[in-house]
Amino acid sequence: MELQISISRKPSERQHERQHESNIQVGRDDVHKGCLILVNQENPVRQLEPNLGALSSRIRQASHVEEQRITLEKICIQQLSALLEACQAEDDIAAVSGYRSREAQARIFAASLEENGAAFTARYVAIPGASEHQTGLAVDVGLYRGDIDYIRPSFPDDGASGRFKALAAEYGFIQRYQESKEGKTGIACEPWHYRYVGYPHSMLMKQQDLCLEEYTAYIKQFAFNNKHLYVEGRSAFAQIYYVKAEEHITTVPIVSGDRYQLSGNNQDGFVVTVFHRKGDGSCE
Repeated sequence: MELQISISRKPSERQHERQHESNIQVGRDDVHKGCLILVNQENPVRQLEPNLGALSSRIRQASHVEEQRITLEKICIQQLSALLEACQAEDDIAAVSGYRSREAQARIFAASLEENGAAFTARYVAIPGASEHQTGLAVDVGLYRGDIDYIRPSFPDDGASGRFKALAAEYGFIQRYQESKEGKTGIACEPWHYRYVGYPHSMLMKQQDLCLEEYTAYIKQFAFNNKHLYVEGRSAFAQIYYVKAEEHITTVPIVSGDRYQLSGNNQDGFVVTVFHRKGDGSCE
């Protein structure tokens, strides 16, 4: 189901009035936390260790010397499990790689340089500190058959993996590195690498063909005191706006609604998503 997207400044133009309800205060370090943080060479990982959990027994996992026990952010595990169930692929798709420490990423990078060379490594392996795997929000998936390539697992466009790709955005996931976006992301197309950003942001990015670099810039035009972005789909009606971070403490206005999500962008501000009707797939 596609989202209905609209932009509004005047409360009378919307079903739900943009009523300022409360303020919360967040520190500068909070810019580096949340499901919408942008991670690349220009914006390295700065958060502390994420809220990790082990994969549930319902998610198959590959085995590699670096990740004999795959972990992910707990909300990512929950939504990945729901996605695999929805596309009836629990027996066909395995998690290949999840959270990696900076040290693990450094070992993988060094091993790829030795085995595959500099050109290959630059295209497919992020430098330590710039890997989304260090957030716990990124998962590499592959077809569960025989030996699975740890760096480039097989994940074609048909069958179980095709169903996964078609439904991923409805459960908060995006294919992070696409062929048409290599110039923006700096990474070659990786059909197996999925990043959890939360719903409805995932659907917005899919519908408008935006990679995370582009989406991070796009959201900044919807500042709290300017026009807000409204999206409706599935069971959620959401209002989205941006608040620029202050040097030390930022006061973030929260409009009235059933619940809200706050995420830093790992650059200079925060994205607020207010849900006006209960829905699942949020990043809390």
